[in-house]
Amino acid sequence: MAERSQTAPEAGYDIGNDDAIGGNVSKYLVLPSGYCGQPKKGHLIFDACFESGNLGRVDQVSEFEYDLFIRPDTCNPRFRVWFNFTVENVKESQRVIFNIVNFSKTKSLYRDGMAPMVKSTSRPKWQRLPPKNVYYYRCPDHRKNYVMSFAFCFDREEDIYQFAYCYPYTYTRFQHYLDGLQKRNMDYFFREQLGQSVQQRQLDLLTITSPEDKSDLENSVMQKKIKIPKLSLNHIEEDGEVKDYGEEDLQLRHLKRPEGRKPSEVAHKSIEAVVARLEKQNGLSLGHGTCPEEVFVEASPGTEDMDSLEDAVVPRALYEELLRNYQQQQEEMRHLQQELERTRRQLVQQAKKLKEYGALVSEMKELRDLNRRLQDVLLLRLGSDNLREGAEKKVVFITGRVHPGETPSSFVCQGIIDFLISQHPIAHVLREHLVFKIAPMLNPDGVYLGNYRCSLMGFDLNRHWLDPSPWAHPTLHGVKQLIIQMYNDPKTSLEFYIDIHAHSTMMNGFMYGNIFEDEERFQRQAIFPKLLCQNAEDFSYSSTSFNRDAVKAGTGRRFLGGLLDHTSYCYTLEVSFYSYIIGGTTAAVPYTEEACILGGSPQAWASPHPAESIQVWQDLTGRYEAGKERGKNVFGLLSAEPPGGESGDPGAEAAEREAPSLQVPIPAGPSQQPPQRQRGQEELSEPQRPFKLFLRTWSPGRSCGGTSMHFPLGHEIIHPSL
Repeated sequence: MAERSQTAPEAGYDIGNDDAIGGNVSKYLVLPSGYCGQPKKGHLIFDACFESGNLGRVDQVSEFEYDLFIRPDTCNPRFRVWFNFTVENVKESQRVIFNIVNFSKTKSLYRDGMAPMVKSTSRPKWQRLPPKNVYYYRCPDHRKNYVMSFAFCFDREEDIYQFAYCYPYTYTRFQHYLDGLQKRNMDYFFREQLGQSVQQRQLDLLTITSPEDKSDLENSVMQKKIKIPKLSLNHIEEDGEVKDYGEEDLQLRHLKRPEGRKPSEVAHKSIEAVVARLEKQNGLSLGHGTCPEEVFVEASPGTEDMDSLEDAVVPRALYEELLRNYQQQQEEMRHLQQELERTRRQLVQQAKKLKEYGALVSEMKELRDLNRRLQDVLLLRLGSDNLREGAEKKVVFITGRVHPGETPSSFVCQGIIDFLISQHPIAHVLREHLVFKIAPMLNPDGVYLGNYRCSLMGFDLNRHWLDPSPWAHPTLHGVKQLIIQMYNDPKTSLEFYIDIHAHSTMMNGFMYGNIFEDEERFQRQAIFPKLLCQNAEDFSYSSTSFNRDAVKAGTGRRFLGGLLDHTSYCYTLEVSFYSYIIGGTTAAVPYTEEACILGGSPQAWASPHPAESIQVWQDLTGRYEAGKERGKNVFGLLSAEPPGGESGDPGAEAAEREAPSLQVPIPAGPSQQPPQRQRGQEELSEPQRPFKLFLRTWSPGRSCGGTSMHFPLGHEIIHPSL
């Protein structure tokens, strides 16, 4: 039997005991039992000492099989779900089985087709492993804990392979994203530092709304010069005929006059030269001042040598014929010039008409631009009551990533931000009517360290809203103080509080809400999830629940739901780590990173039909006048632009589901939770160059043998025999 790890006996590790795991492995080389000498290709090197990395221990079970232990959250051994590590020094076609053996949770989406993520240095785009290569089972060799095993075949020796629980989203990536937004200098986007974490990482607060000084903005819109071309129609007579445009002044290139001479002079000179040569042959001299007809009547010097009149008859006949030809050519040239002149005039008229048409097109563009600006001014005057001086500001407060391992939370936050700062008409209305306050990463230390649920000091921040410590929970303390300050401001109305999480055992997006004694308030609270269900195909109202169990008393949703008045709505938004199921089908649609960030997926969270949903909200609440209500509840639909690349909520969600809950008595929407995906069902992942994978029938602890396969993502799996 190969040794468990290179240093396990020296460290005193007990097989199956993960309590001694205290940090991530760093360039950890695993050598076979009894091997001496230099490492060779195929002696794997594991590493997790990088941002958001997590792997605490590696044991080699056999030549092909490795037990991997997740490092618990810092200062808290209870939570072990997130993993993120690299493997290098591989050998081409090397087949391995990795067993993640110490999950702290029993239920997992790995039962329903979820698979770990993988990428390599030559293929930097994350891909999901095929579900047929992933097994989730209870293992007697590990205290009957649940184990997730997956088979893999390394196909490139020079590559470094990285495996993760879900799409990673690091603190550094988030900072680069915000830096890029800040460089765009948008007047409706403001970034500030609300505080710092224990390890002095920045707690960012984003404010997205239209500029407060509307008078300056309106003046700039109204005073912008718009040049509308005036059509010159002086050349149009009342009878509709076009006047002469002065074409006589326009020269055609082929009629350029050489040296200022008339067009007929050149042809005339050439004919005259021919006649002169003929006359010279017959002893005649043709002068410049003599007419052609007189030449043959009057004798010129040299005519004494002519023997008889008959000698001159032939040249004269030839001359007359040439003269007639010359006159004919002159007549044809005059006709040709007339035709050319008529054609030129027609072309000039056409050019004038085209010029007028271009002016009309330009004018239309200017008028459209003016119309858009007038609409903007109208919106500023009539629709922006939220930001008028002395008016009550309606605020939507969004928080995310309080649990660091819930990376889909950051993808959803980025998608919402991208949508709100876009030029989409709904985003424009939202900015005009609402003030968005977003704290996208409440636990930056936990994100950086690769924790799943806790902060640096081992605290689950989402259980300390009642009394956060300024030194132990500084980020939570800063956000809470800001919310209380807004609550005490009579000019501010906190309309919504939404805390974004990810769920590790359920599919689709759904919400948790509060229960109130006032039934009318309770019913109104159910409207927002209902609107999301009607407008986002990946949102499930049937999975949405409302509770007030004591275990959740320290969460943001519960605390703020009890603090704020009846006009505020507090929710926890959960998004699956894995996929969603469209109503009426059984096929799971995995979330992708691109769909989340770019908002290009059909399951976008921002409503595609805002007007209808706003009208529904108005009918059910009756809280605002039609003009005011418009913008506020367009947000109700906001979940769409990019959510969900990868979502899910881990540890606490089990308690959420097991806690007493009350379903809202409103008919379920079209996106009800359909039957769960069957185990082993394949998923479709984004196309990319395939990894070579290894699949076999096996039991833990045995040596490997089986079948290799290439899995081109997005296609059926093919198993060629070895």
